[in-house]
Amino acid sequence: MNRLKILAVCGFGVGSSMILKMKIEEVIKEHGIEAEVVTADVGTATSTACDVIFTSKELEFNIRENARVPVVAIKNFIDKKEIAEKGLEVLRKLID
Repeated sequence: MNRLKILAVCGFGVGSSMILKMKIEEVIKEHGIEAEVVTADVGTATSTACDVIFTSKELEFNIRENARVPVVAIKNFIDKKEIAEKGLEVLRKLID
């Protein structure tokens, strides 16, 4: 499979999504997953080509409603353990 493209999404695509992006990059590096992680705002998230979307619990419903890819909702963007617990299974399914 080609390298995964992961979208980290917040309301405006510049603040908390950058923090989420950095933490996702740490998790995938630790687990040997090759992926590109990019940020986006909630308005463009579902029209941006990607393999999976990581976002906040608050934005999950709006994004999931229109997304054609898996959506992973994260409560605490700086909690690598939560990101790994919720995201690794989804990422591994996409790789296999």
